[in-house]
Amino acid sequence: MTEVLKLNQLTKLFGGLTAVSQVDMTLNKGELIGLIGPNGAGKTTIFNLLTGVYVPSKGDILFMGKSISGKKPYQVTAEGVARTFQNIRLFADLSVLDNVKIAYHWHGKYNLASSLLRLPGYFAGEKKMTEDAVELLDIFNLADKKDEIAKNLPYGLQRRLEIARALAAGPKLLLLDEPAAGMNPLETRDLMDLIRWIRNEFNLTVLLIEHDMSLVMGVCERIYVLDYGKIIAEGLPDEIKANPKVIEAYLGEEVSYA
Repeated sequence: MTEVLKLNQLTKLFGGLTAVSQVDMTLNKGELIGLIGPNGAGKTTIFNLLTGVYVPSKGDILFMGKSISGKKPYQVTAEGVARTFQNIRLFADLSVLDNVKIAYHWHGKYNLASSLLRLPGYFAGEKKMTEDAVELLDIFNLADKKDEIAKNLPYGLQRRLEIARALAAGPKLLLLDEPAAGMNPLETRDLMDLIRWIRNEFNLTVLLIEHDMSLVMGVCERIYVLDYGKIIAEGLPDEIKANPKVIEAYLGEEVSYA
């Protein structure tokens, strides 16, 4: 198995607060892994460490065998890591098409001079990015919405657009931060099918943060459980369901695996 991501004793301190403590985690190529835990457990902090928003206080992050600890977010994106956010972060006043094209500009073929001087390379590059963006939107059943303003889309379609934009960056590892937040049960079931399809179609490794346990248990192949910044359990979905430490961590919270 090819190791895509490895966290070694990853730790993040904010003053006297330890948000993430000595986390070890491994993701192999093609896996679809869940990261769960109560609110405030440190899940999004881990995503922010993986994407260069935060710098680790201790430990290391290895991506495709190379350390990315301390790299800037744009450098992490260039390595092949893309993410979505718990709160949708689209360019709300731009069109659906432009939201995706922005991500394609990351690996555009023309240079600054071509853009400023409007040379043939610029027009050829823009044409190719537009074609690629429309093709990706079509995959997500959004091509007919390409000229709509992003903020005018229904919530579920905004989620789809955010995932499409992340894929336009050409990642090897996709990080999904609570993609089912705000969705109804039907939208969540559709999302579950979409995540599986994305993993297979785009040959990705996926790490998923989610509070909807039906989605986590239905789509993830292995699950890590975080509590107070520490990994308290790791295993198959059925093992996690029955783990006493996991049950205890969720006491007082309504958890449904249906």
